[in-house]
Amino acid sequence: MGLLDNVKAKLGPAKSKVSDLAQRHEDKIQHGLDKAAQVVDKRTKGKYSDRIQSGTGRAKGAMDRLAHQGDSGRDAGGTTPPPGTRGTTPPPGTSGT
Repeated sequence: MGLLDNVKAKLGPAKSKVSDLAQRHEDKIQHGLDKAAQVVDKRTKGKYSDRIQSGTGRAKGAMDRLAHQGDSGRDAGGTTPPPGTRGTTPPPGTSGT
């Protein structure tokens, strides 16, 4: 067994635990990402809004993939979301609709 195989074998149980925690606390994590993005955007006076929004969307997408491993691409409601809507963040100050 190679080094990479050993690492994968040892991290397997941890990955499932992290996935379970991410799924149970998904709403809190999403809220925390939004709040952090708003704070950073405010402190930079909107100079990097597009980059902050992009990074927040990517972080949410990664967290969503981690939380829903094994759901075969379905969201929590059991339906497949429309393309391009997963992990997106509305611009600060908008309702998102």
